[in-house]
Amino acid sequence: MARPDHAASPDSQNSPHRAALYMRVSTGRQAESDLSIPDQRRQLAAFCAARGWEVAAEFVDAGLSGTDDNRPQLQRLLDMATAGDAPFDAVVVHSFSRFARDHFALEYHVRRFRKHGIRLVSITQDLGDDPMSVMVRQVFALFDEYQSKENGKHVLRAMQENARQGFWNGAAAPYGYAIVAAEQRGAKTKKKLAIDPVESEVVRLIFKLFREGDGTSGPMGVKAAATWLNDHGYRTRRGARWGIGPLHKLITSTTYKGEHRFNRKVWKTREEKPVAEQIVVPVDPIIDAKTFDAVQAQLKARNPKSTAPRTVTGPILLTGLATCASCGGGMTLRTGKSGRYRYYACATCAQKGKSACKGRAIPMDKLDTAVTERLADHLLTPERVEALLAGLLERQTARDADHGRRLTMLRGKLTDAEDRLKRLYQAIENGVADPADPTLKDRIETIRTERDIAQVAFDRAVAELRPEARITADKIAAFVEVMRTNVTDGPIPFRRAWLRAMIDNVEVDDDEIRIHGRRTILERLVMGEGAAPAGVPSFVRKWRTRQDSNL
Repeated sequence: MARPDHAASPDSQNSPHRAALYMRVSTGRQAESDLSIPDQRRQLAAFCAARGWEVAAEFVDAGLSGTDDNRPQLQRLLDMATAGDAPFDAVVVHSFSRFARDHFALEYHVRRFRKHGIRLVSITQDLGDDPMSVMVRQVFALFDEYQSKENGKHVLRAMQENARQGFWNGAAAPYGYAIVAAEQRGAKTKKKLAIDPVESEVVRLIFKLFREGDGTSGPMGVKAAATWLNDHGYRTRRGARWGIGPLHKLITSTTYKGEHRFNRKVWKTREEKPVAEQIVVPVDPIIDAKTFDAVQAQLKARNPKSTAPRTVTGPILLTGLATCASCGGGMTLRTGKSGRYRYYACATCAQKGKSACKGRAIPMDKLDTAVTERLADHLLTPERVEALLAGLLERQTARDADHGRRLTMLRGKLTDAEDRLKRLYQAIENGVADPADPTLKDRIETIRTERDIAQVAFDRAVAELRPEARITADKIAAFVEVMRTNVTDGPIPFRRAWLRAMIDNVEVDDDEIRIHGRRTILERLVMGEGAAPAGVPSFVRKWRTRQDSNL
């Protein structure tokens, strides 16, 4: 049987009390019902006044769940109550469920209060000191916890169905999107995500930095992209600088390719839920699926946890690319005549002896020249590249229609901001508004900022349609010539980076050298959509030749 404690009826003691009022609502719906904060305050104050208790403090947590203690005002109340010499000797609540919906937490805090001479009093569940009253309170707490979990199930089920129908369930819209009314169902307004004309241009810019760079550099990583955005004045929706975490979250969110995932994580632990429990909500994509997936592959390839670091930092041209045809091991640098001669040699043979691999060696200059000239003569030719890009102009034409839609939306956003500014200026000229009003000044400055941001986005979108920004046959030929020069005569770091982006490995045999690669890599490079020049190949470079798996 449970021991009696002091969570009892206030009438059990006749001494005057100093009371602390604790009030909580978890949802906006409750705030509009008889559990609203003002109504709780009125009932609690009347309860204390009827008993001659002094209200010494008030604590209010609005819009927070009672299933855990992660509530700022509750923590403040607990700190004051247990720090010694508290300014109150009773905590008064509307019901025990307002204080906690976890029966273990409720009992734990009741005992903490008791140790400091403080009682927890419910005005709607007025209990005494006897063991029966303690047991009843525990039953109340168990029922409150059960009811809370059942309500959570019903709410989640309703939200899941709402998501299946393509509607937005609340919370802030992801960057690049806005929440708009979709349809009216009785008194409820169903909402959906819609592309924000201005923010979506920044999202496109971010993905472009990852895929292509800014025109003066190669494709960027997360840190480099965040630095570039901050240096060029781009800010988040709240005006903060871009950080590595928020930027990585943005570029890995499937929402931007049109697949927003609802019910993805457990809200308490933030653990990923099984895919079967997640619901894909279709939204208008900002980034096409091909580009999005390519960025994810690029991020994975650059992950140091899955890539050998020496393949990036090696001192020779074919570091991490040249392999021995007999054992598949890497070819490493070997020197002779005090460094006068340099060779690629089988590392397996050098480390484990000829019993592991018979080994082979080839002069470094000979292999470097053979590989680079072969690529230049048989891969990097205008004819070959034009054949690879036969469908480029058709896709470019399709993008023109999308650009037209984007320009229309941006022009509307820009016009709206300018019209609002004009109305404010007219109100000042007509004497309707006071120009010295600080609120008016702030409003004008806010709209000016919106207009300027929209103007920058509009100008950037227009620039993408200019003739100099389009891919042409002349540009393809120029690209091929630059690539041939860089691959054959450029600096070693630059040549190594581009070779790594174009080929998977170079297999060295006794009678021939085999270069393994994928045609799609070159296609993306010439289209300006390609992998990073410094892209890092994964450990497993060979794919099934029949393409019966690992597609």
